[in-house]
Amino acid sequence: MVSALITVAAIAWLSQLALGGWQIRQFNRAFDVLCQRGRVGVGRSGGRFKPRVVLAIAFDKQDCVCDTLLMRGITVFARPAKIDHLIGVKREELEPDVIFPHDPACQNALSLALKMKH
Repeated sequence: MVSALITVAAIAWLSQLALGGWQIRQFNRAFDVLCQRGRVGVGRSGGRFKPRVVLAIAFDKQDCVCDTLLMRGITVFARPAKIDHLIGVKREELEPDVIFPHDPACQNALSLALKMKH
């Protein structure tokens, strides 16, 4: 009985490692494509038991959004997605509380992404 529980725990742990690595690879590929489009700002929010949000925005030379990347979720099954309605919007016009009125985690991630370090 104990060995069966240990085996199940080991299989669950290895599955978590494999699926987590797969998720990171998918995000890194999407992020690499995003970085080729222009200057990129990245924001992250969330907590231990709340859905985490990672949002990245690429800006072109005219400071307009040319591409986006949003990944949110609690599990390793979260996948990167695009936010199509932000494409073409000027940086000054991006207001997190207007774009995500009912999602404080996305609001926080967007505000952090707009504060680019360079």
